[in-house]
Amino acid sequence: MMIFHGILHAQSVIDIHCHNVLPEFRALLEQHNAALEETFPLPEWSEDAHLKFMDEAGISQSVLSMPAPQPWFGDAEECRRAIRSYNESCARLKAKYPDRFLFCASLPLPDVDAALREAVYALDTLGADGIKLATNSRGQYVGDAELDTLMQILNERKAVVILHPHKPSPVHEDIIATTPLAVYEYPAETTRAVINMISRNVPARYPDVKFVVPHCGSFLPLAIPRMKAVHPAMVSKGFMQEIDWEANLRNLYYDLAGAATPEVVHTLLTITTPDHLLYGSDYPYQPDQVLKAGLERMRAWMSEDPSLASLLSGILYGNAVALFDKPW
Repeated sequence: MMIFHGILHAQSVIDIHCHNVLPEFRALLEQHNAALEETFPLPEWSEDAHLKFMDEAGISQSVLSMPAPQPWFGDAEECRRAIRSYNESCARLKAKYPDRFLFCASLPLPDVDAALREAVYALDTLGADGIKLATNSRGQYVGDAELDTLMQILNERKAVVILHPHKPSPVHEDIIATTPLAVYEYPAETTRAVINMISRNVPARYPDVKFVVPHCGSFLPLAIPRMKAVHPAMVSKGFMQEIDWEANLRNLYYDLAGAATPEVVHTLLTITTPDHLLYGSDYPYQPDQVLKAGLERMRAWMSEDPSLASLLSGILYGNAVALFDKPW
């Protein structure tokens, strides 16, 4: 067992889902009038504020990833520079606080060739702890065939890939004006992307990549049984290929950011195993006190549920230690 931030104990927490909003990223979005592209304002972030939140919440390590949207506005070189700047900033932050921050590097998709180069640089040179992939990068969805070369590189490096929903493409603009993306479209978008991956047997074909599905698995506990039920008919009509269900589900992990409840956890356990559940805060998208209270409620209801109490320590830190499997 590896040691995270000193002695591992029952109060340690590893936050698998949080974001750092850097000034350069915010400036680029404002330059392109894209600050509200995801229908929610970017929150303020600083390393000092994040560390303060972690200390108060009892979080020993945080795994940082770039927030939405993807910084691609038609200029491939601009996107490449923005992504490189973000990844190198994260590497410096990790070097400054090696016991507190990890990071999953971003990639300049939809430019696949540039993404291949950045993945190699981030993982092999910068020491990134994984890769963050948007569910779609300007319409290019995770699971699409054009990303198979990227998946091969990630598979060779046994990479952890953190998925995160971005604005769907296309999307009904009137609908999201009434109901912001986080309410419905984000969980639907995550489900859409993972179903796309499973339909093409991406997790099965690249078995050394471990995918972290955000926000309590979104709608997957409902979508996967339905997909299994209709799949034979789709195959018989030639509309889908055969799916290796066990191999595809084996390397899917799930963070509990957003709306974890006893019912949600029990439902997730119908499609996965307890060692594939991970804590996530989604910092800084809600106030510190809301996130701290949510973590304490999770501790309480899990501790009080006889069927879940034994899973708490794994969800809060042990499963993340095993997932990344690195000697920090």
